[in-house]
Amino acid sequence: MMRFAFNERRAAQAASILLDRAGGSMDYLKLVKLLYLADRVALIETETTITLDHYASMKHGPTPCRTLELMLQEQPREDSIWHRYVKRQHFVAHLCGPVEWEQLSEYDVDRLNDIYETYGKLRASQVVSQTQALPEWRDPEESPIPIDPTDILRYAGYSDYAIELVADNNEAVYQMHSQLVRVR
Repeated sequence: MMRFAFNERRAAQAASILLDRAGGSMDYLKLVKLLYLADRVALIETETTITLDHYASMKHGPTPCRTLELMLQEQPREDSIWHRYVKRQHFVAHLCGPVEWEQLSEYDVDRLNDIYETYGKLRASQVVSQTQALPEWRDPEESPIPIDPTDILRYAGYSDYAIELVADNNEAVYQMHSQLVRVR
């Protein structure tokens, strides 16, 4: 299973860009799915993702897991980066500050804008249907099923050798990040 070191600030900034494009608010499920779609495109095109989240097949399609956890928190930590950018009230996510993207590259911002152009006007249920049609999604029935990013690459036409290289590179970055976190 290919691993990434989740980056809450990058995820929050990506969400803020999408929320800004939507006029400041949107169905939270739709936001989560748009972030998944942006991560998926980035993985295929650059061999890494925007949020560096991990994914699972859930009832409503492929889902970035840590992002969903943050979205659903009722009592966020006081120092929560996510909640400086995004607040959820019932089923609606709201932008709660200025849009920042210093953690994101121009490429990341362009992909987020592309995803919004393609899917932003759809209803949440339509975006869910779009994500459920992706080849990596499996109906989880009762429990989430992890999605290995290597499967996404395989469906996109990457060779086994190329997938192995991508996985090795991302594992090295993951290990380096883990070492840095332990040092702090």
